Amino acid sequence: MNRRQVLTLGGAALACPALARAASETTLRFVPYADLALLDPIITTNYVTRTHALLVFDTLYGTDAQFRPQPQMVAGHEVEADGRLWRLTQREGLRFHDGSPVLARDAVASLRRWAVRDAFGGALFAALDEISAPSDRVVQFRMRRPFPLLPQALAKPTSYVPVIMPERLAATPATSAVPEMVGSGPYRFVAQERVPGALAVYRRFAEYRPREGGEASFTAGPRIAHFERVEWRTMPDPATAASALRAGEVDWIEQPAIDLVPQLARARGVTVAVVEPAGLIGQIRFNHLQPPFDDPAICRAFLGAVDQTEMMDAVAGTDPAILHGPAGIFTPGGPMASEAGMEILTGPRDIARSRRELEAAGYRGEPVVLLAGTDVPRINAVCEVMAEVCRRLGVALDYVATDWGTVNQRILNPKPLDQGGWSLFGIFSGGLDHLSPAYHLATRGIGRAGVPSWLTDAPLEELRDAWFAAPDLAAQQAIAAKIQARALAVGAYIPCGRYVQPTAYRSELTGMLTGLPLFTNLRRGG
Repeated sequence: MNRRQVLTLGGAALACPALARAASETTLRFVPYADLALLDPIITTNYVTRTHALLVFDTLYGTDAQFRPQPQMVAGHEVEADGRLWRLTQREGLRFHDGSPVLARDAVASLRRWAVRDAFGGALFAALDEISAPSDRVVQFRMRRPFPLLPQALAKPTSYVPVIMPERLAATPATSAVPEMVGSGPYRFVAQERVPGALAVYRRFAEYRPREGGEASFTAGPRIAHFERVEWRTMPDPATAASALRAGEVDWIEQPAIDLVPQLARARGVTVAVVEPAGLIGQIRFNHLQPPFDDPAICRAFLGAVDQTEMMDAVAGTDPAILHGPAGIFTPGGPMASEAGMEILTGPRDIARSRRELEAAGYRGEPVVLLAGTDVPRINAVCEVMAEVCRRLGVALDYVATDWGTVNQRILNPKPLDQGGWSLFGIFSGGLDHLSPAYHLATRGIGRAGVPSWLTDAPLEELRDAWFAAPDLAAQQAIAAKIQARALAVGAYIPCGRYVQPTAYRSELTGMLTGLPLFTNLRRGG
């Protein structure tokens, strides 16, 4: 199906009002913040892909609104040998979208693939002696040392999500995308209706078995699909999307443009609310593999030049109704937040001083390629501010303005600039991803095995290992402060600040869950 076919089908529906009304009752029309360019949730931290994954796949455990792990695909678990043996028993009757049963060996292969990329998964597998499937429904972990956070790791609700897929797909290297989308979640991806840049379609999976009992809470509890069809309609123009929402042509805009939020809040039949209370935290990522940002001193000079207030004002304006403010390495207000090393971000801004520091660090006019995802307003805003900072610093800037999908594909290229590489790009992570070292991927120091930025720093990895071994919260907080200080000292990335992004949807939608954009338990009417 192409764009013209999408438009033709839309016209046919308008020509038959009864058909249009019937379709609207069973179809949820959603406007994601960017196009779904990558489908595999293990090869990218892109939140569009993560949200897609929570539709298509299921996880062994879910996370409730209090961030507690709860059994999801598993019926329960047993722990023996002083925490060194875990047996997880899957629920009966689980099936993949291709009709095959979900077996324990599928979970084993999926988790092995996930752990290659994910920080929390990597920590779990570092403590692991063996993972196996002694029967079709039992996943067994033999640990070389206790790892009490095992359920929390397997319940991780955000990038990289520990999704369970068939063993044949999970055998795909973690650096390559799986060839098809086959999950066991409440919705199946309809590949034949995909229109890149315009449309992604999901249909309710009739054989999905929601967890019985309890209440839906974040990704935990019964995940019930009330809509027969979910359509993701990419609309790069925010005003067009807002008009479509007011007219009832779409049901939900994930991230309406900030300057349009007041209008939408006043619109009849529209609800504006916050579903991600942890907020979104901006980052400018360095490519630590290539000059000039393979030198930590140059990275630090850039950190000292960026004004977080200027960044967040560009993203969220000055309206106090849109909450925004500074951020360090960990989520403001979260258990690991601290002031350690923050002077480089909060001290007086002095571009002349930063230029001297940049020169002293050895910068000699090397080209810098900044990738800006212009179709995501918040990313576009921080990139424009970053571009101006580069110009003030006298940097030889190549500002590449393109769509976010293209940015996500290009940042996977670690090669030099003349081979399609890059130097900087802007991105936002959810506050969930910055809560602790267990989640925070951009603080890793594992080089090419990490997320695009590819910092290599052994002290960061040693501190992270110490955090997992810490005996209590106070010890974890003390180590997290050291991680923050170290990450800022080596210029892991530039923290740009945090803001809380509202969502907007038709008021007849009920059952909207909080935590992340979720499509289960959502229905039209009471």
